[in-house]
Amino acid sequence: MPIHEKSLIRPENLKTHDQLVIDGVDVSGHWSTFIESRVVSDYNEALEAEIASLPGGEHIHRCWQCGSCTNSCTVNAINPDFNPRYWIYLIRMGMESELLRDKDIIWQCVSCNKCTYACPRDVFPEGVMKATAHWLERKGHTAKSPSMHFDEVFAEQVLKTGRIEESRTIRRFFARTKQGLFQDWMVEMVKGLLRGLPVGLLTRMGLATLIAPRTSNWSKASAAIQEYIDEQHTKQEEAMSLAQLIDTARRDAAA
Repeated sequence: MPIHEKSLIRPENLKTHDQLVIDGVDVSGHWSTFIESRVVSDYNEALEAEIASLPGGEHIHRCWQCGSCTNSCTVNAINPDFNPRYWIYLIRMGMESELLRDKDIIWQCVSCNKCTYACPRDVFPEGVMKATAHWLERKGHTAKSPSMHFDEVFAEQVLKTGRIEESRTIRRFFARTKQGLFQDWMVEMVKGLLRGLPVGLLTRMGLATLIAPRTSNWSKASAAIQEYIDEQHTKQEEAMSLAQLIDTARRDAAA
């Protein structure tokens, strides 16, 4: 699965000679641009298995590198460096060090799922991006991303009350990510709600924010969901540990 995209060649790997003559021919400047050869030796052969062990990454093995995910990606249209196809390639090749070079933008997936609809192999690229962001955090390569903070706030509210109160979710998300609540877009949205929603509904929303009402008889359902989450977390830890053990054994055998 070779990569031929010029945009994926790192600037530091392009070498240009201001003055160069070869066999009497002046090839100075861009004519003498070469891609510096390099050898990647620090493969993580368990990388694909580690990503596959996390929610959303289960079908990464199906990818055949057609590029439909990147071509349809909302974020890629704005930032060409956001390239799901390329990252899936790196994961499947075990090129962990290369993947880490983009660790600060992988979490920017907006979960629009255009890639998922476009994918002909049901890889679920949006899920792979989430799994990769989660993997980066669990391995200590990055701090917890804003999207992961939001997922946690959302899940915590469902487990506690069995309901979603948008205002509480936003307020807690802003607090956890250390953002000011009175942002320009938030103020404009609230103004629109005040103008367009009935007073009674606004009153109920305000009370729900303060009181946090619970769904009737929610405790048993909450306990069952928490038990399932704990089971899945244990399975993920075991899968990641096994993948790491296999990779270590392969390295020892090669040495």
